[in-house]
Amino acid sequence: MAETFAFIIHPVNPRADIGRRYPLLGRILTPRQIDFLCTFWPPLIISQIDGVTSLHNGREATGWFIAVPYTPRRMLELPERVVYDKIVAAGHIAERLGARILGLGAFTAVVGDAGQTIARRLDIPVTTGDAYTVAVVVQAIEEAARSMGIALESASAAVVGASGAIGRAAAVLLAGRVGRLLLIGRRPDALEETRACCAGGRAHVTTSTDLGGLREADLILTVTNAVSAVIEPEHLKPGAVVLDAAVPPDVSRRVRETREDVLVIQGGMVQVPGPVDFHFDFGYPPGKAYACMAETMALALEGRYEDYTIGREIDTDRVREIETIAARHGFRLAGLRAFAQEVTPEQIARVRDQAAR
Repeated sequence: MAETFAFIIHPVNPRADIGRRYPLLGRILTPRQIDFLCTFWPPLIISQIDGVTSLHNGREATGWFIAVPYTPRRMLELPERVVYDKIVAAGHIAERLGARILGLGAFTAVVGDAGQTIARRLDIPVTTGDAYTVAVVVQAIEEAARSMGIALESASAAVVGASGAIGRAAAVLLAGRVGRLLLIGRRPDALEETRACCAGGRAHVTTSTDLGGLREADLILTVTNAVSAVIEPEHLKPGAVVLDAAVPPDVSRRVRETREDVLVIQGGMVQVPGPVDFHFDFGYPPGKAYACMAETMALALEGRYEDYTIGREIDTDRVREIETIAARHGFRLAGLRAFAQEVTPEQIARVRDQAAR
């Protein structure tokens, strides 16, 4: 039986993302008009994905992008059951196409109970891709730290959104690698639970509900579910590395415009093995994908058709397992990305120079 998968996408930047598929609508509609109209659009097949090929055993997988036309803001505005219904409708399209596993992208992975209800209502297994996202986020932070000359073992790190699924799992991994770790979130009780999970690591771990502590951090991972930016220029010290893994982004555009002395990255790009063709431009260079997409593909190549990463808890053993599976089939970190562009060594050199000044 063929290895097959499907992955759900949705518009995050309304005008730009709608414009990829419908250029005229992207030009003439306002974000609020898109929010309203998307309520009535059915899920649709965006493209077929060909050429995903394991470097381990030569096995190939075919997949499909299926769009759920809700923006993040619209998903938060609508009743949960309405959002579930449209995601499930997209899942039924995947089933009819012959997909054997379904990946939930961006906000479809966090709405409600993070995939559990969706999985119960479909006949194919579901994954959010969050386990491999955690693995790649930590790899990207380590790569960025090396590029900036920051020694991990003595670095001060912070996780914003540390009580969420990705934030908590990433915090546990970082606690074993850095010198100090600050956990930031809105609920003190949930932060204390994350701090307890980090016990026994290298780092001295503290918690806070105030973003002011970011001014002391060398490395920052931010992964909240906010619908607008939360990190501003005044929160960051010169030479800091900020990895923004949130969708929509947590880092304000003002940081990009005014802070040439900090390195902002929006996650790591994953190289997909084989001559992959997505037949759709989702903003990444050819052959590269988001980590959540890569988890779905790697599970298909491995033949692991099961509900893999769903719910609000991510087991770090599962993070290590999917990291091993992905590496075996040839998925790897393939550079850093920020503001829709690849981060170059020249950019990093300029940031280091500005920070030194």
